[in-house]
Amino acid sequence: MKKEYDYLIVGSGLYAAVFARCAMDKGKKVLVVERRPHIAGNIYTEKIEDIDVHIYGAHILHTNNKEVWDYVSRFATFNRYTNSPIANYKGTLYNLPFNMNTFYAMWHVTTPQEAMQIIEQQRKEAGIANPRNLEEQAISLVGRDIYNILIKDYTEKQWGRACTELPANIIKRLPVRFTFDNNYFNALYQGIPVEGYTAMIENMFKGAEIRLNCDYLKEKSQLDALADKVLYTGAIDEYFNYSLGTLEYRSVRFETEVLDTPNYQGNAVFNYTDADTPYTRIIEHKHFVFGTQPKTVISREYSAEWKKGLEPYYPVNDERNQKLYASYRELAEKEPGVIFGGRLGEYKYYDMDKVIEVALAKAQEVL
Repeated sequence: MKKEYDYLIVGSGLYAAVFARCAMDKGKKVLVVERRPHIAGNIYTEKIEDIDVHIYGAHILHTNNKEVWDYVSRFATFNRYTNSPIANYKGTLYNLPFNMNTFYAMWHVTTPQEAMQIIEQQRKEAGIANPRNLEEQAISLVGRDIYNILIKDYTEKQWGRACTELPANIIKRLPVRFTFDNNYFNALYQGIPVEGYTAMIENMFKGAEIRLNCDYLKEKSQLDALADKVLYTGAIDEYFNYSLGTLEYRSVRFETEVLDTPNYQGNAVFNYTDADTPYTRIIEHKHFVFGTQPKTVISREYSAEWKKGLEPYYPVNDERNQKLYASYRELAEKEPGVIFGGRLGEYKYYDMDKVIEVALAKAQEVL
């Protein structure tokens, strides 16, 4: 008997939405099931005081891929937002990424040659030929001053571990620019949907049946019976009931509040790079879309060790976890009629443009 749907899509984040749109454009019938009470996964935005609040952390689309930019522009109008975060270290402000504005604030140098000389001198003094950990890797790239002020404490808060205990490959390279340029992403296209990401995902899902508050793994047999094939974008180890062990993540906790002021910090992103400040950064959401509302909404971000029940954010891509994921990947490849995709399905950190790229490629492959 022909089943009711061609594809059952588990999850409603960006990967799921791209694949669903491609499938529907090919005339396929799609059912989307989502465990949360809303669509859009971690790029979900919610209106608070008429401000699009990034509930699960800030997301800025940036890419050099014109195909990706043109694709998402079908579903949303993007503004010209340029990510220019500020670092606050014990009350002193530095521009990010590391550039001549940063070096002027740190050393009062005004020419690229002066900045290069200081960094090169500090690298030589460190004498690190073969970095064994993140600390040594960072110092070997940018010297001790930048490492101590802008990298060390922030990274240790983010990962919950000493930099000497983190692998060197976490920081394979660091963006260092000897120009007065605060544009964090060196990308041709960047911006944020003027109506928020949730509206963009709604447009992508037009024509699909969506069931919210629906836990696929609790209703798996009944849901599987409805569709010919499954696209699964949840956690791959959870799909297999953690039978081989649990993959590790870092999580993030948010404290969001409405403030009775039109402008709290004057910038969308402030990183707090000292150890004494417990949060890693403060996001002021209205600045993503140049808002003029009478109030503002801020979110403080606290990094946390992930455990079941918390939202998994960043895969801990060390040797143990990569080996465990490879074992789960072998199981996944034997699952008939199931495609595993996205950040959780592939246990991989993805920028949004890469999510769109791989989802489009997978859709082209299987449709």
